Amino acid sequence: MRISLPKPFFFEEGPRAVLLLHGFTGNSADVHMLGRFLQKNGYTTIAPHYKGHGVSPEELIHTSPEDWWQDVQEAYQTLVDKGYKEIAVAGLSLGGVFSLKLGYSTVLKGIVTMCAPMSMRTTDIMFEGVLKYARDFSKVYGYTEAEQEAMLNRLREQGMPSLPQLQNLIQDVRAHVDEIYAPIFVVQARKDEVIDVNSAQYIYDTVESNDKALKWYENSRHVITLDQERKELQQDILDFLNTLDWSE
Repeated sequence: MRISLPKPFFFEEGPRAVLLLHGFTGNSADVHMLGRFLQKNGYTTIAPHYKGHGVSPEELIHTSPEDWWQDVQEAYQTLVDKGYKEIAVAGLSLGGVFSLKLGYSTVLKGIVTMCAPMSMRTTDIMFEGVLKYARDFSKVYGYTEAEQEAMLNRLREQGMPSLPQLQNLIQDVRAHVDEIYAPIFVVQARKDEVIDVNSAQYIYDTVESNDKALKWYENSRHVITLDQERKELQQDILDFLNTLDWSE
């Protein structure tokens, strides 16, 4: 049986556009339900794939935050080129970090961060996330145990040289959060098992936005967009977007 890979999406609807950004080792499937929900409520949504994501982990380890940031900028530019004049962004995890980076480097109508880290664990712990991605990937694509172990060994031998750059990216964004003035909705899962949950409070306290909100989801884990409170999250994001001062 041939399994299709998740793909970037572009759901065109109304004049209000929302750029949706997935996390490190994630893909567009993590924000697909949110994208469809917003589309049904009149919003155009677009979600890119970062280079090396949604494909073999042996491709992922040869990419870097610089590549992924370029993918984010290209998706934003796609909306601009299509004539969308007002754009909001919502990002999960690393996607939330990129959302903040967009927030102080371009003009946004509003920002949603979901479980976005403002500090990063050691590169060894981060690499464990790459190995988990590899295990999940191998299960989905029917690798034998021997094939999976061979791939994991190749990954361990090569490592992921760009992980220190990912740490640096997060630290750099953290240092510029006080340059954000756009309306912002900070989302954090209480049971987040991946990041330091205090990151959410830091973002909320540090942005200069007059219009800002922080909400904790008590029963959700890190990939909050797919967890049991996802419908509540979808409605909360829609409510936030609807409060923004759109011209159309």
